[in-house]
Amino acid sequence: MNLVFAGTPPFAVPALESIAAHHRILRVVTRPDRPSGRGRTLKTSAVKDQALVLGLPVSQPQGRDEAASLLAALALDVDALVVVAFGMLLPESMLTGPRLGAVNIHASLLPRWRGAAPIARAIEAGDSETGITIMRMEAGLDTGPILHQVREPITAADTGATLHDRLATLGARAIIEGLEALERGVLARPQDAACATYARKLSKAEAWIDWALDARTIARRIQAFNPYPVAMTRWRGTTLRLLEATVGVGVPAAAPGTVLGLRADGLLIQGGSEAVVVRRLQVEGGRVLDARSFANGYRLGPDEHVGP
Repeated sequence: MNLVFAGTPPFAVPALESIAAHHRILRVVTRPDRPSGRGRTLKTSAVKDQALVLGLPVSQPQGRDEAASLLAALALDVDALVVVAFGMLLPESMLTGPRLGAVNIHASLLPRWRGAAPIARAIEAGDSETGITIMRMEAGLDTGPILHQVREPITAADTGATLHDRLATLGARAIIEGLEALERGVLARPQDAACATYARKLSKAEAWIDWALDARTIARRIQAFNPYPVAMTRWRGTTLRLLEATVGVGVPAAAPGTVLGLRADGLLIQGGSEAVVVRRLQVEGGRVLDARSFANGYRLGPDEHVGP
């Protein structure tokens, strides 16, 4: 098929590569280059970088009207638009203009976790599985009918980063199957709106850990918020970033945030009931350390405490 591909972040790159190996991509559409870092140098998107490697034409519209004009110029040749984490609401003309419409790769089993952060919210909620949905796009937020779904378990060791990478690879395979279904005219099934949940955008404000919460909630947030926004707490007057954690046995009489000591699998910190076992962490400005290296390097004392 003749396709237009719209995507921006690293999550979309495996899908771009997979589609390019099976179909003809007439144009790659991605977000404009953006200033980044202290020097505010322009940074290109991961999709643009890979599109150039593949020798594909790239356009970077500044807004919805420019994006619509771009597709209109290609309309007679375009069979479908494929959207993967593009990062901008698309005008309806882009969704309905191609011969077979527009399809989206979404990193959840819709209608669960519609919205911006489905991977992190699934881990935070303690879901046992997630997956990829190939959806026909419509005007609503992730409300379109489902062409194809593939399930993926969430393990106790999963962070947002590890699950992101597996789902990106899974999405690259699923989109080929979804496009085959689209081309064959397979009837997409409507979503059950009554089962919908919303994966709100992640924010740095919610990354600060409240140690009065139960340990399971805290551990899930630490796992979910890696690599962004990264769970944080205060320690010795500085910020401590928490990257991996699980749940352990606490001390009921200990105050939340009390550092209980080091054991083989991590640093024990008292939560609201049980303890949180922090496996990897980072003092602001320092290197990422495993718990033993952290405890040895910073010479933890008997009365350590994290949090406010």
